[in-house]
Formats: sequence, C-alpha cells, structure tokens
Amino acid sequence: MMMKPHHREHHHRHRSGPFGGGGRGGGRGGRQRRGNVRAAVLSLLAERPMHGYEIIQEIARRTGGVWSPSPGSVYPTLQMLADEGLISAEEEGGKRLFTLTEHGRTEHTAPPWRDIDIQLDPVDGELRTAITLLGSAMEQISHAGTPEQKARAAELYNELRRKLYAILAEE
Repeated sequence: MMMKPHHREHHHRHRSGPFGGGGRGGGRGGRQRRGNVRAAVLSLLAERPMHGYEIIQEIARRTGGVWSPSPGSVYPTLQMLADEGLISAEEEGGKRLFTLTEHGRTEHTAPPWRDIDIQLDPVDGELRTAITLLGSAMEQISHAGTPEQKARAAELYNELRRKLYAILAEE
C-alpha cells in the first residue's frame, strides 16, 4: 500500500517503515500513529472548547510526555476537522478557539491515550511526568525569574544532572 503521509486526505493513516509514527508530525516519542491526532483532538474537544496550543499541551500532559504531537500534525488536523464540519473555530483574543459540533460528537471515539497507558511501565510513566514537570518549572524560571533565581536554578539543575549520572554509575 502506498502512503503519502504529507497529504491532508491521508492523515488518518500511519507511516510505515522503521520510523513508525515518528518523523514529521509524529512528535517527541513518536509512539502514536498520525491518525490518532484526529481521535485525540475529538476526545479533548468533546470535553470543552480549546485553542490549538492547549490541545498539544493537554495531549502531552495526559500521556505523561510520551506523546507530544507537533503543531505540524495538530493544526492541519484541526483544519481538516473544520472542513468536515466536525469542529468549528472562532477568533477569541487573537487565537482560534475550537469547538466540537453536534456532527463532531457522533464521530468521537475512545481517547487514544488509553492505549498508551496500557503500554507504559508505571515507573516509566512517573519518570516522564517528573521530567515534564521539571521542564515546566525550568521554563517558568527562565521567563519570570530574577537573575539570581536563574543562576540558582542552573546550579541546582547541574547538581541534579550529576546525581542522575551517579545513579547510572552505581553497581
């Protein structure tokens, strides 16, 4: 079967070959097939209206950072769903707010992150969540911290990195 993953009408199919669902649009981890972006978007919008960036963040949060789809896979999917009349978009404060339509509710299936939960080792999931939360904290300090706070955070981060390598070096 010949696949052209970059054409909009083929978004529901996954990439074959050694890179699975990764590569362009697969996002970090690349463990979910591209078509699952559609199911994820519909699942999230069934709960409440969201902006595109919120959708990307929420998918990453619900999968403990295992699946973080790229804007290059989410935004074309949003456009495709709007073209199909499954979602609507309205401008709100310079951003587009996406809402599931009544027709979209009939297309909504089980959220794809349930499949991910089954595949994850619970300890691995905890570690990924910790990594995500640490990254968020570092990002907040880099944006809002004073120069002294940034310096202390960098020092702490470097100390943590050394301690993590020490764990790996243990017999």
